[in-house]
Order: sequence, then C-alpha cells, then structure tokens
Amino acid sequence: MQRAFGAGGPAVSVIGQGSWYIEQGDRREAIAALKRGLDLGLTHIDTAEMYGDGRSEAIIGEAIAGRRDEAFLVSKVLPHNASRQGVRAACERSLRQLKTDRLDCYLLHWRGPHPLAETFAAFEALKQEGKVLSWGVSNFDEDDLDEALEAAGKGRIACNQVLYHLRERAIEHAVIPWCERNGIAVTAYSPFGHDDFPESGSAQGRLLAEIAAAHGATARQVALAFLTRRASVFAIPKAGRTAHVEENAGALELVLTAEQIARIDAAFPLGRKPHSLPMI
Repeated sequence: MQRAFGAGGPAVSVIGQGSWYIEQGDRREAIAALKRGLDLGLTHIDTAEMYGDGRSEAIIGEAIAGRRDEAFLVSKVLPHNASRQGVRAACERSLRQLKTDRLDCYLLHWRGPHPLAETFAAFEALKQEGKVLSWGVSNFDEDDLDEALEAAGKGRIACNQVLYHLRERAIEHAVIPWCERNGIAVTAYSPFGHDDFPESGSAQGRLLAEIAAAHGATARQVALAFLTRRASVFAIPKAGRTAHVEENAGALELVLTAEQIARIDAAFPLGRKPHSLPMI
C-alpha cells in the first residue's frame, strides 16, 4: 500500500525500512534484508548521518545500488551540523555514503543550536539544486511545529518523524492533528517500541494475537496496521533481517475493522498529554 507523503507529495509505501543500529548486525544480512524489502514494496528507506557515523548510510547505498529509482530515500542531519554551511556539508557526506545524487526527503534530526530559518534556508537551497527533493523535521512537538511553520512558510515542510508505538501514543494528542491540518506526513519511528513490544502471555499480547489470528497475520503486523490506520501516518520498523522485513511487508495490505481498532485503543490507553514530546 502506498499513499501521498504529505499534501501533494509522492506516493510512498506506508510501511518502510528503518536502519537505526543496522550497522551493528551482519552487513551481508542487512543488505539482503533491505533488498528483499524493496522486492516486497517496502520502498520507504530511512537513515541518518548519526546512525553508525554514516555506516548505516553506506549499507543502504550498497543495498540500493542499481535500484535507486525504486526507493524513497530519507536521511537526517544532526542538530549541531544544521547551520547553513553545515547542512550542505552533511548532505553531501550523506549522498557520498549512499552513492546517490539526491535524497527524496532530508530531515533535521531534532532541534539544536542553529535557528530554524537558517537550517530551512539551507534545505531550500539544496532543493533548488535537486540534491534534496523535499525536507522536513524530526522529534518536533506542537510548539516546535508552530515555530517551524512560521520560519518555513506553508507548503514546504513535508514530514515530521516521531516516536510512536502502541505503548507510546503521545503524538495522537496534538502532533498528528497538527500535521494533518497542515498537510504534513507523520513517520513513526520505533513502531514496536524499544524492547517494549507486548509479551505474548500478557493481556495486551493475547489481544494482538487474537486479532492477528482473525486475519491470518502476526501481532506485529496488527500493531503496524493500527499505527498506520490514519492516512497521514507511515511507519519505519527496523530492517536488519530478511525474516523481519518479510513480516513487516505483510502489514502493507492489512486493514483492521473498526471494532478491532476500538479494542486495541482500549487495551493501549492514550493517557494524558505529556509536558514534552517523548523521543529516543
């Protein structure tokens, strides 16, 4: 399944492939997994200069060799590199590591010391040159997004990438509605949590298993389908092993019923809006 990446954006796979810590596993296995993901339609591939100090980007560059046009490729600049000249240098490093001439989307990894207007001006310059086709932000709360919109102007921010999983739904309070009002895609990172997926023997785990059985699916596929139930939301589970990629791809066409969504919603309470946006 694909959907528009923001208002008027290109069609992008709802489920993608994340790469945080991918460099810590077997390199050949990671490359094979990424290639298999492309085969199965997981064309949204996410990375960052921070991940393994560029080693994640290098692995992805090898995996997409000869298939660059199949991928929607995203990378991120570290906040301390987000000055006007720093953005350019960081982007060019990422392009070299990825062995490509362009990024489909380039994100500010989180807020840092440089003014947003300066960072966004650098993004716009790269976009004019064709090195970046779109750009956005990551780990931005509602107040941050207000500032970003004021600095950027309407129609320029493509995406906000944020933490979102069954046990961490804070973005549903304000971030997702804000992004939907402004035509901005929401990308969920760590959609299974950080070693926090419900155990099969728990009440939450049993519910996911019951719903999964009704669809001939798995609990993780049900989780991905729930998280991406809104048209604005994409998810990028880690893509380090072929078996995991194949399981993730099984969620592309999984559609939950309204009753199933309601049961998951009740089992994983939204909770109160936190004082600050959770991130890892």
